[in-house]
Amino acid sequence: MDSVGAHISPWGKPQQPTESVSLADIMSEQLARDIQSKEENRFGDSLPVPDPTITILENSPGCDSDFLIAQTLQVQFDKENDDILKRTEDKFNGTSKICVSYSNYRVLSENQLDSDSDVDDEADDKHRVWDSFARSEKASQAKPIPRCGYRKDADGMVTKHDMLISGRKNACRVMVFPPEFHTGDAGAFDMQLPNKVFNSLKVHSRNEESRRNRVHDKSEQATSEMSVDPRTRLLLYKLVNQEVLDRVNGVLSTGKEAVVLHADGGARENTVVPKECAIKVFKTTLNEFKTRDKYIQDDYRFKDRFSKQNPRKIIHMWAEKEMHNLLRMQKVGILCPEVVVLKKHVLVMSFIGSNHRPADKLKDVKLKHSDLADAYNQTIGTMKILYDDAQLVHADLSEYNILWYDKKCWFIDVSQAVERNHPKALEFLLRDCTNIANFFNRRGHPETKSPDELFQYITEIEVPQDGASMLCQVKDYERNNELLTHQKGEKDYPFNYCWEKSKSEQSF
Repeated sequence: MDSVGAHISPWGKPQQPTESVSLADIMSEQLARDIQSKEENRFGDSLPVPDPTITILENSPGCDSDFLIAQTLQVQFDKENDDILKRTEDKFNGTSKICVSYSNYRVLSENQLDSDSDVDDEADDKHRVWDSFARSEKASQAKPIPRCGYRKDADGMVTKHDMLISGRKNACRVMVFPPEFHTGDAGAFDMQLPNKVFNSLKVHSRNEESRRNRVHDKSEQATSEMSVDPRTRLLLYKLVNQEVLDRVNGVLSTGKEAVVLHADGGARENTVVPKECAIKVFKTTLNEFKTRDKYIQDDYRFKDRFSKQNPRKIIHMWAEKEMHNLLRMQKVGILCPEVVVLKKHVLVMSFIGSNHRPADKLKDVKLKHSDLADAYNQTIGTMKILYDDAQLVHADLSEYNILWYDKKCWFIDVSQAVERNHPKALEFLLRDCTNIANFFNRRGHPETKSPDELFQYITEIEVPQDGASMLCQVKDYERNNELLTHQKGEKDYPFNYCWEKSKSEQSF
């Protein structure tokens, strides 16, 4: 029997030998305390700590002690005080989007308030409708309008144009307006907006947004500063995208009417593009050059298309006018930039210079006596070719619009050049002759012609020297020539005869 009892099962744990305890030890009070302490140490971490107030009340159901009664009353007083603070907070905040919290003045935490209804609140949160928008959205989802545009129910037929439905939808759309649009807390009540009111609010919201985003300085919208507004940048991007240009580098010069940029030529097929290009971007504002109309309105090429009411169209015509003038000058052999392409107010031309460095203007070049004489002869010779062969007058020729490159004079900035038959062509030519004569006189060229002599040399018109100024004689010549050309004579209006006739008719 001892051998069988000593046999150990391979499927179980070996049994520990049982300690023999005497009856006196079992009944000992000290042993009971030891067992209790071991059990508390073993399971103390996993058991919840009871609320001391509840423990005291459970252990003392009769509440005989005055201390326990005072603690119970204090707990009730704290709850009442926190309830008053909560009601005051709700009344003060109301439906405002900005709330003031009294949580720092509460004795109990928010989780301990209304502890009796915590379970009910958690169960009710799933089905609670917080505002009118959520309620209307829930109602529309419950009874949606089908694609046909109407539905039938017990109350009759309801269409998508129902005033109640459309009013609530308009109220929901108002809440989507920008944050700057003050809508208030419309969710606190069932707000309904008619279509007329909603449309007015929508228009007002758009106007306010555009007013806030409006550029106050109109010169920032026009191409006045650097001549690169969003439209111009888009045109330059298209030129690069079409491989007309490879890259736009920077600003070469600025003037009263345009800004010239430097660019690298592209590799577009069927188009001859120079390695270096000059981009002339005309300013789309008339603030700096307001007298453009007198150069265009009497030009027969643009007379029917001229309109003072649209400045942007005037700029496009101005750029087109320079392109045509350059092509005509190039045709007769005058040294000038070659036209590559024209896009609205952006004109791409060949670059006069090398290695990103533009040619110097005639006013900035220090010439020797031989080079100065050569430059003078080239200038007056080009002016005569321009007048005789190209049938043009530069109208703004000076040392600022002549480039000196490879010991040759290049004429630029011909957007204001006019035809010979322009009413003020001779007046403009005399001004050009005066500018050229004054410049070479200042530089000390001894063989410089006077403005009158240079004018007669170019036009071959003999103006009589009767003591009057040359400008007055030129104006008289232009006026007489126009009268002879159009056969228009000055007729005296018979005012006295018409006046007497009208008085006699009134007397009858």
